[in-house]
Amino acid sequence: MTAADTTSRPLGDPTSADRSTRSRAWTVTGLLVVFMMINFADKSVLGLAADEIRADLELSATEFGLANSAFFLLFSLSAVVVGVFADKVRPTTVLLIMALLWSVAQVPPAIGGGLAVLVGSRIVLGAAEGPAFPVAQHTTFSWFPDHLRNLPGALVTLGITLGVITAAPGLTWIIDNHHWRTALWALAAVGLVWAAVWHFLGETGTHRTADAPDRGDAAAVRTGTTALETAGERVAYRRIFATPTWLAVTAAYFTSYWAVALMLVWLPSYLRNGLGYSSSAAGRLVVLPWVMGAVVLLTQAGVTGRLMRRGVSTRWARGAVGGAALGLGALACLGVPLVDGTGTKTALLAVGMGLAGSYAAVATTTVSELAPPARAGGALGVMNAVVTTAGLVAPAIVGVMVDQQGPGGYQNAVIVTGAMLLVGGLLSATLVDPARDRARLRA
Repeated sequence: MTAADTTSRPLGDPTSADRSTRSRAWTVTGLLVVFMMINFADKSVLGLAADEIRADLELSATEFGLANSAFFLLFSLSAVVVGVFADKVRPTTVLLIMALLWSVAQVPPAIGGGLAVLVGSRIVLGAAEGPAFPVAQHTTFSWFPDHLRNLPGALVTLGITLGVITAAPGLTWIIDNHHWRTALWALAAVGLVWAAVWHFLGETGTHRTADAPDRGDAAAVRTGTTALETAGERVAYRRIFATPTWLAVTAAYFTSYWAVALMLVWLPSYLRNGLGYSSSAAGRLVVLPWVMGAVVLLTQAGVTGRLMRRGVSTRWARGAVGGAALGLGALACLGVPLVDGTGTKTALLAVGMGLAGSYAAVATTTVSELAPPARAGGALGVMNAVVTTAGLVAPAIVGVMVDQQGPGGYQNAVIVTGAMLLVGGLLSATLVDPARDRARLRA
């Protein structure tokens, strides 16, 4: 049997799926988990080396925040362009090119230079990493029917968490013992290794993104086609973007990404300068919110999948469950200034930020359910572009707050984040209903 024969069988159909197809699907998913791990290790390195970089390059908190914001200058634009491009070109090729560019972008600041070199490198790296998450999810979903996507989608999202969990201690050790520029060389090497493996093993599945949303339509499950897929080419992007579901899930995801940007750039400094931990202790403690996020993410995927198997609509299984996680995260963040003791504050930070960062899987699976197959990549890409503008704004704003307010600026940034998460959770719980809005797009 040829490779084409193997991948042409729908994974979710027990009459045609074979062991080789299932193995390839999970191999690709595993590679994309590692892909996202590298992606977020790249993002986290400057935050882990914040004090060292500021001392080495003589930067204020505002300047350092702007340098991190530069990462997102072209991040959103490239997410839109490549997201739409991924609807027309094999996403496996796009993923390979991105991984190669990540490694190349690390080299100039690893060699030397000052703030200008660092900023230029981060702009290029951001442009190359902007489309990573939606394209990775789009590729993963191509191997699974809609009712089986919660777990693989959550695992790829989990790569974000695992990237920080595995990278933070190691990168902190490299930074403390071998300079922060050496850490950039290490990340460049890891990116090249992944690209080589993906070149030989990466592949796209044959499931269209919105296949079989009507759970009772057995014919649709067998053929992988729906009325919406047939009409997919005729649905304009503006109609998708105008649905309450797309607007609400994008807004909720924006608040989640704001918290993620805060964790990546300023949490290590908060732990060191705001709460008094040593560099090595901060390098270990910074993983706590990500560990919490991993637990929440897997729990959320399990709860959502179970509810959907019982016939519960995704309005509740995705929108309400995701909104509840954001709401609980908001309460934890808002509780930080109300408690005394470094340990208690650290625990609330871990819970609040961990819950906040778990919304990505809800957002991507919801938009993939909503959008017609021919528009899925673009719908995910534009959502990602809007959401990641939080990364452009948050580091700079927090940098200004720290310069103006001192260590208290870190805590005030957490309060702002909690308020935003509360709004995002309410929007998700009340307005997200992909089945309703998908039916309207069909009309």
